[in-house]
Amino acid sequence: MANVGSLENLQAAQKILRASLKKYSAISSKLDEMGPRLDDIRQRLPSLEAAIRPFSRQKCSYFAISDQINGSIGPAAAVLKVYGVVRELEESLLYQSCADLPAYLSSMKKLEEALGFLADNCVLAIQWLEDVVELSEDDVFSNNQSLLSVKKSLRMLQELHEIEGRARLDGGPLNAAFNKLETEFRSLLMENSVTTTTCATLLPLTMPVVQKLQAIAGRLDGDIRLQKCIVLYIEVRSLNAQRNLQDLDLDYLEIQVTEFDDIQSIECHIDQWCKHLELVVKDLLEPEYKLCNDVFEKIKSDAWKHCVARLAEEFRLISFLQFGRRVTKMKKDPLKLLKLLDIFALLESLRSNFNRLFGGEACTDIRTLTRELVKAVVNGAYEIFQELPSQVEMQRQFSPPSHGGIPGLVSFITKYCEQLLGDEYKPLLAQVLKIHQSWNQDVYRDGFLTNNIIIIMKEVGLNLDAWSKEYEDICLSYLFMMNNHCHFCQLKGTKLGDIMGDSWLGAHEQYKDNCAALYLRECWGKLLSLITQKELGPFQESEKKKLKEFNEGFDDRYKKQSNWVICDENLRRKVSQILVQAVVPAYRSYMQKYVGLVEHDASASKYVKHTAQSLENMITSMFQPKLVKKYSTTKHIRFGKLKSLVQNQFRATLTAM
Repeated sequence: MANVGSLENLQAAQKILRASLKKYSAISSKLDEMGPRLDDIRQRLPSLEAAIRPFSRQKCSYFAISDQINGSIGPAAAVLKVYGVVRELEESLLYQSCADLPAYLSSMKKLEEALGFLADNCVLAIQWLEDVVELSEDDVFSNNQSLLSVKKSLRMLQELHEIEGRARLDGGPLNAAFNKLETEFRSLLMENSVTTTTCATLLPLTMPVVQKLQAIAGRLDGDIRLQKCIVLYIEVRSLNAQRNLQDLDLDYLEIQVTEFDDIQSIECHIDQWCKHLELVVKDLLEPEYKLCNDVFEKIKSDAWKHCVARLAEEFRLISFLQFGRRVTKMKKDPLKLLKLLDIFALLESLRSNFNRLFGGEACTDIRTLTRELVKAVVNGAYEIFQELPSQVEMQRQFSPPSHGGIPGLVSFITKYCEQLLGDEYKPLLAQVLKIHQSWNQDVYRDGFLTNNIIIIMKEVGLNLDAWSKEYEDICLSYLFMMNNHCHFCQLKGTKLGDIMGDSWLGAHEQYKDNCAALYLRECWGKLLSLITQKELGPFQESEKKKLKEFNEGFDDRYKKQSNWVICDENLRRKVSQILVQAVVPAYRSYMQKYVGLVEHDASASKYVKHTAQSLENMITSMFQPKLVKKYSTTKHIRFGKLKSLVQNQFRATLTAM
């Protein structure tokens, strides 16, 4: 049973194999038939590929161009919309006035923004269309009407893109708008640049006007018109400066002086210079600086600071500084020291103003001239003050006054030193001396000023001693010293008297009394002895001779001493009183002794020349100054107006150093 099953399996497998072989044989036959046909297709494929390739590429180009055109539609539509807005804004600005400045500036801003937006969208649309043209530049679309339309649109967009630039050119809407702003800026300045009729002082601009100017300047910031705005500002404000200066009479600023000219020749001009410079800086330039700062405070550039420099030129600040410099080069003179201190005081008071107003680069020349002026003032004042003692000493070679009064030099020096020690000049002089010594790296000594004054007064005393010895008449010498010691005594309670000290003042008081006593003894003692004998004899020839001698002596003294002076009124009254008390009672007593004899002796009457009253009148009329010289006690000593030869010589000697 087992063998039968195996045989059946083998037979079934045989049948399957035979069927498979028959199937494979059919497939092989079909393959043999397909070989030639495949070779034919292979040969025809390249030509078919070449035939369908253009159609495939054309389809791809259509897809790409479609994408580019779709991308340009958005910017192009925005361009059309913005262009319409630009045209509306241009039309609005053409007829809109600057009266409503905020609205006008708002319209300008909108126009600029619209022009900028237009330009930006034009750029985007142009880029898309340029890509379309680039994709279309082949044989497929070269003659396509759509491509020509695209190119035309591209040219239109390029022209629209240039609208922003043309708007700023002459004839453009923005250019016209800026012109209107400039005109409004100038009008605001001109309408509000009014000066008072009473003095050269600027009327302040109202806040609304300043805000308008500020808004216009801020709108022009970053534009080339900002510089034009600044130039316009300077032009208008310069006219204002000229109006303010025209009544000040500043012709003296052009006066040319040399080192040989006296300070007195332009003394009044220096006083004017101080007042005018302070006015120009504080009342004119300071408001101008504030106005400049207010108007241009919102701009980023410092170009506006040139306004201050230019306006300073218009206010002739350079001429002011140059005039001051010329003053420092003039002759050395005691009055020049006071004037230099006046100039220094002014410059010191204006220092903060100068630092604030002229700190910019545009004001370099002004700062340089100011430094040179300060340096010349300090050096000049120091030199004159330091040389004063030696100059006083050099006056010793000249002669004392013939009337025995106070020499002009002494009066001048005491008043001059008192002035230097006063509250007005002493702080200034001390500051000048300190600055000068610091420049020379010397340590400033607090007592330098007062010590130099003491040295000056000592030199004056030595001069007096020398001059007193030049008088041939010893009585006049005593009178001379009495006058001058009295003059020094009167310094008690003054600044000069305080630094000289009580012992110095007390010594002069004692010297004055001693000189007065010596004068009375030497000049009148011998004469009085003729009529003050204790026992008078008969009115004989000897007595007649004595009376004659007395009369002649008195007349001689009266004639001579009537030309002498006692400067101090109290001292003059005191000396006259002493003389009257010494002479008149003695003369009256003398005459009463012989009055009876004289009345009966005709020859004796010719010896009686004076009465007691006439002697008294003659004595009290003596020592009167024939010309009262009043030295100025006001702000400045009028040095050049002193008539004294000694004064002129003192000035000349000081100048020669």
